[in-house]
Amino acid sequence: MTRVITVASGKGGVGKTTITANLGVALATYGEEVIVLDADVAMANLELILGMEGKSVTLHDVLSGDADIEDAIYEGPGGVKVVPAGISLEGLRKIKMDRLENALEVLVERADILLIDAPAGLEKDALAAIAAAQEMILITTPEVPSISDALKTKIIANRLGVDILGVVINREQHDKTFLTISEIETILEVPVIAVIPEDTEVSRAAAFGEPLVIKNPKSPTSNSVMQLGADLIGEEYQPIEPDKKGVISKLVEGLLGRR
Repeated sequence: MTRVITVASGKGGVGKTTITANLGVALATYGEEVIVLDADVAMANLELILGMEGKSVTLHDVLSGDADIEDAIYEGPGGVKVVPAGISLEGLRKIKMDRLENALEVLVERADILLIDAPAGLEKDALAAIAAAQEMILITTPEVPSISDALKTKIIANRLGVDILGVVINREQHDKTFLTISEIETILEVPVIAVIPEDTEVSRAAAFGEPLVIKNPKSPTSNSVMQLGADLIGEEYQPIEPDKKGVISKLVEGLLGRR
């Protein structure tokens, strides 16, 4: 049976789409047939992170009644399949969210795991993306405002009967002003299933339009996301450690002026 998992956040800017994109690629590398759906029709970013912008048919066209969902499925990096939301002001005027249910029925037939990147917040489109799933992963940063908004999203998901798999803490910096894992679990009453550290490689990969788990599999974020993917499907994962000798060698060469 296909698993439908919505990745949601209470507020924007917490790294939800970046995690969704990389998690989709991670799950695909484990041999799962994965489709990632960008349901954020107003502020689409998934295609940019995956280097797939400018596709001719997108979710906008499907929800506007101008295309079939089959025509909006594209082969993405690492074997993941992607349905981009697209960016169209004209498309926004014509969109009807009730068409999403029919599209999801088709996608479910084509995947082992359907990941839905939900819009941030609790507007109508965000609620539709949450309600469409059986399971949800909640993304937050360890700051009080973010946790407060995540709590609201969790309460709504519970009311909609969605099983919350857990919360992913993103951009952890071991700062004493941030909430601890224990405090977050107490507030949200949801287990923390992954902690992803602040990582400069994330923005670098985004600038190249390439998933970090492919561009730099040794980065802390890549290892955390790959572990999260493994945990979701019961796989084993061995973290890829950076080549410390290589780093030291480069440092020595730099000090000695070698190239």
